[in-house]
Amino acid sequence: MMWRKLILLTTAVGLAVAAGSAAAQEGLLEIYQRALQNDPLIREAEANYRATIEIRPQMRSNLLPGLSLSAGLSHRFSESRSGAVLPGTGQVFGTGTDFESDTDNLALDVTQTIFDWGRYAQLRQADKSVARAETDFETAKQDLLIRVSESYFNVLAAEDTLASEVAARESIARQLEQAQRRFEVGLIAITDVQQSQAGYDQAIAAEIAAERVLATSQEFLREIIGEYVTELAGPTDDLPLLTPDPANAEEWVRTALRQNLVLISSRIGADIAQDEISIQRSGRFPTLSFSAGYTESTTDQLIRLFDFDPATGMPVTIVRPSISEPEGYNWSFNLRVPIYAGGFNSSRIQQSVYQHRAALESLERVARQTERQTRDAYLGVISEISRVQALRQAVESSATALRATQAGFEVGTQTTVDVLASQEVLRRAQTTYARSRYDYILNVLRLQLAAGSLAIEDIEQVDGWLQ
Repeated sequence: MMWRKLILLTTAVGLAVAAGSAAAQEGLLEIYQRALQNDPLIREAEANYRATIEIRPQMRSNLLPGLSLSAGLSHRFSESRSGAVLPGTGQVFGTGTDFESDTDNLALDVTQTIFDWGRYAQLRQADKSVARAETDFETAKQDLLIRVSESYFNVLAAEDTLASEVAARESIARQLEQAQRRFEVGLIAITDVQQSQAGYDQAIAAEIAAERVLATSQEFLREIIGEYVTELAGPTDDLPLLTPDPANAEEWVRTALRQNLVLISSRIGADIAQDEISIQRSGRFPTLSFSAGYTESTTDQLIRLFDFDPATGMPVTIVRPSISEPEGYNWSFNLRVPIYAGGFNSSRIQQSVYQHRAALESLERVARQTERQTRDAYLGVISEISRVQALRQAVESSATALRATQAGFEVGTQTTVDVLASQEVLRRAQTTYARSRYDYILNVLRLQLAAGSLAIEDIEQVDGWLQ
């Protein structure tokens, strides 16, 4: 039968899980440390941060002296010939000139900005850009803490669900066998066997779906740390349920509005946009700079003149060598006053004004979002404490109810449907209880994230709750 093949399949999965349990369990702190080294997103954030901090030395260089040295070496050669035939004699008379020169030169130039409002504004803006880059990098680190924690506990939740489905399938399988035996001796009707068979088939389907969810959850974790994890530590039975300190949502909101890193980055972004207005307005201001230079060169020339001596009629060569060694220096103050640029400066100023307005609206949006997330995380911690306690009692009550239903089934007062329903209630209570414990931990971390205080110490504290 098909269901026998499915039993063999799930048995093989159970053996694989049992074999994996022999491996050492890895805690949240260890997983985070591996993610810090292997997560492409955090490495991308670090590279962007290091690229951004190079803006400041670039802007500072615009205000420092500029020094340049240039040198050159050149050679030049030219020749010319001319001639004529003397009338009545047939004798050729000609002249010629060869010109050859070698020149080497050296030039040293220095420039210094004296006043340029735009460049000073760019330097101030660069300082803020670096500060924002540092904030964004710290935000990426906190985001990694949350991403790792969410993926970690999603894997644990998927493992709990699979374990629950395996236990349900095994329990229903035993019930199916019992129903078949009782049917064979005439104690129950065939409908009870069919109901048990239907419950078993549904349990097989639920187990296969749980395996898929677990595989997907493990893939999300592998995407972050770059490798598969076989065994994760779960929360201890005596997981402490700590009330946030201070126990006041408004205090957490005020802290978040001061310290939330995304909000701080948005504030700096608004300041950068305001500086951009000043930078664009500087296009209307005069600029003053100083420049100076020193040059020297050496030129060796050699001129050869070819002619005929009128007295003898014989050709003669006249060589005229010469050397030139000029040198000099110059300096100047350069004042530039912009008058009209066709409306370009006005347009750029207006553009920066609108960009600053957009940055302010973005800041307000992030502030409201931060306030909402902080209150939600605080209420999440408070509600999850009560929810964990209630669900713990629900598991105990569901287990008691199942035992009573099974006892009633044995004596004939309860049906197979009643037993299946009780088993389903217990299974859901167990998985929901486990999930609520994970949600409590995640809400604690999200509250710290919203307040801008999430750090590795928080992961170390949570790791101490695992075994």
